[in-house]
Amino acid sequence: MEYYFDNAATTQVRPEVLEAMLPYFTQSYGNPSSIYKIAQQNKKAVDTARKQIADAINSRTEEIYFTAGGSESDNWALKGIADSMSAKGKHIITTAIEHHAILHTCEYLETKGYEVTYLPVNEVGLVSVEELKNAIRSDTILVSVMFANNEIGTIQPIAEIGAVCREKGVIFHTDAVQAVAHVPVDVEAMNIDMLSMSGNVRS
Repeated sequence: MEYYFDNAATTQVRPEVLEAMLPYFTQSYGNPSSIYKIAQQNKKAVDTARKQIADAINSRTEEIYFTAGGSESDNWALKGIADSMSAKGKHIITTAIEHHAILHTCEYLETKGYEVTYLPVNEVGLVSVEELKNAIRSDTILVSVMFANNEIGTIQPIAEIGAVCREKGVIFHTDAVQAVAHVPVDVEAMNIDMLSMSGNVRS
């Protein structure tokens, strides 16, 4: 008998999700961006999904963008802010225990002239909010801290970090792939500017 213990990485599709998605694989497969009837039906389905996600994290529907997954979302968030805000500064803050989607993107940005501060964590994986606050500089453009760690399960003090970033006028991104649908997430109350999430982790 074989046992699978890595649902934090990915998991099988729930039966009800498979049932809900089957029509879009077999019958209603039109491009939702097109103008023909089958496509417009799919556009309504995408719009409904966008609203459901927005409601789940207390966001606006126009703020929800679909990507191929959490890693692409992380990559897009960091590179997008780095590119759009390079005139203000080229300093980014993250932690030493982020997912590789963040760490590898930061390494790439370092080759493009950006400076990245990798904050340490304590014995249980928590970052110090005070250390983070002290690391913010006048040229800091982005802070990215994972909401819940995918290997040790540590949940960071996201609301406190968000408050610091808002006070300092710095964009705050969180990789919340392991958090959404497991713990309450409110982007407004937590001062989260950008959030990455994924549908492939069992809730």
